[in-house]
Amino acid sequence: MTDAPLTAEELAALRALDTPTVCNALELVAPERRGYGYTTDPLVCAFPDLPPMVGYARTATIRSMRPSGQSDIESRDRRIGYYEYVSKGGTPKISIIQDVDGTRAGYGAFWGEVNSNIHKALGCLGVITDGCVRDLTAIPEGFQMLAGSIKPSHAYVHIVDFGCQVNVGGMAVSHDDLIHADRHGAVVIPHLVARRVVDAARQIGEKEGRILEVCRSPDFSFEKLKAVMIGPQDVH
Repeated sequence: MTDAPLTAEELAALRALDTPTVCNALELVAPERRGYGYTTDPLVCAFPDLPPMVGYARTATIRSMRPSGQSDIESRDRRIGYYEYVSKGGTPKISIIQDVDGTRAGYGAFWGEVNSNIHKALGCLGVITDGCVRDLTAIPEGFQMLAGSIKPSHAYVHIVDFGCQVNVGGMAVSHDDLIHADRHGAVVIPHLVARRVVDAARQIGEKEGRILEVCRSPDFSFEKLKAVMIGPQDVH
């Protein structure tokens, strides 16, 4: 982790960026991660008009196709243990849940009206899951959901494990990883470079801005585009 948690101002600066811009910035400050560390499978964004969310991961795995084999008390205690795990540590948080039912992931929904309200109360901004979600008209205001699908039933959904490494949509996530997500998907921001992302995004934006200025100019020409692309401040 960084020497100290990000400040409210630093988190706000990251939230001002969209997730593709964060991915661009990471190509500059952590080039070795260009090919991984973000979602590569499509996810449904339940509320695409919400702003980006930035928070620390709370991880879990679920199944829903078949009963857990646990007693009602065991199942209850497992879920309460998971909620206690989510409750610990600083905010903001994002729940990252992998459905381990393989090709039938999303058979039943862990996420709906009740769990979204519980997680929001525990400090979560939203969820990223390859499972499914439901109750979209009853989700608390501002709570984001990126999911593999939308389904009507919770079937036999139950917690398998929590605090473990998970993989959701091709993105490997561990407990307390810093996550940036919006309607495009999600990316893990390595703690060691988190404070460099905003400045890197600004640098890239300035370079891209020069190309866009030429493209939008009424006297656009290919020669002007070529000049700005291969000049001393090359971009793309």
